Order: sequence, then C-alpha cells, then structure tokens
Amino acid sequence: MTVLCYLQAYPPHLQEQVRQLIASDRLGAYLEQRYPGQHAVQNDKALYQYAQDLKQQYLRSAPPLDKVLFDNRLDLTHRALGLNTAVSRVQGGKLKAKKEIRVAALFKEAAPQFLRMIVVHELAHLKERDHNKAFYQLCQHMEPDYHQLEFDLRVYLTYRELPGNT
Repeated sequence: MTVLCYLQAYPPHLQEQVRQLIASDRLGAYLEQRYPGQHAVQNDKALYQYAQDLKQQYLRSAPPLDKVLFDNRLDLTHRALGLNTAVSRVQGGKLKAKKEIRVAALFKEAAPQFLRMIVVHELAHLKERDHNKAFYQLCQHMEPDYHQLEFDLRVYLTYRELPGNT
C-alpha cells in the first residue's frame, strides 16, 4: 500500500482513488487534463504584482505587502509551500514590521490555479494568523474552489514525489 503523506488527513476512499490512479500510471494524465499548462508568473516582480492585485481586490484594509518572492530554499522537506512572515526592525524610535510572502520556487512550473491557491492562502494570513474557520472562509471568499484546489495540489505534490517525476 502506497503511503500518501500529503493526503493522510483525507478520507480513505479518496486516498484509494489516488492509489488506483498511481497503480494504473494515470495520475499524471489526470492532473494534466484538469490543470493544463503553467502560469506566466516567472519572476519575483511579476509575483509581487500578482499578489498585490489579489490583495487589492479582496483585502484592501490588510497591512501592505513589502516583499513577495519565489524562494528556492522553501521545499517539501520543510513542509512549507509558502510562508507569510513579518520582519520587525527598529527605525528611529519606532518598531516597523515588514510583511513578506515567500512562495516555494517549485510553483514556477505549476498550473495557474495552484499558484493562485498558494498566494490566496498566504494573503489570508494577513488577516487570520491561524488555520481556523475564519481563515478558510476568507480563503474561499478569495477563491471559491479553494478546498478542491488544496486537495488537487496535494495530489500534484504526491505525483511529483513518485519516482521519475521531479
């Protein structure tokens, strides 16, 4: 039985469907059919603008973003697909917090829907720090298919870890 580390929290019947696709060597074709192509956001400047556009559309009152970038150091071994951080610095007599979003560089080659899901997730952390009900409601407000995309992203990560697919 194949261990599906990214899908452990999902019901057994869904895990079994993914195992069957792996066993019949159809998981890649399934993902390609559902999510063809890749997005055009290929550098940090474009990613910053992409995140700013989403923030402007859905989170105007959230704190401003100072930096958004693809990070080569974020990878699946750290279980981080994206990070939302606040870097605090003392400037004069004031404490300034700069908000940063880092997206794992592996998403440069992903489908546009997956990049949007990651950016939406990180933007939601500007308003809600924890993964609670309000957080997921905000994610769904920005991306109505958020839960399906999160599941399919986990399937995509499972596919990437299969031998010969990195």
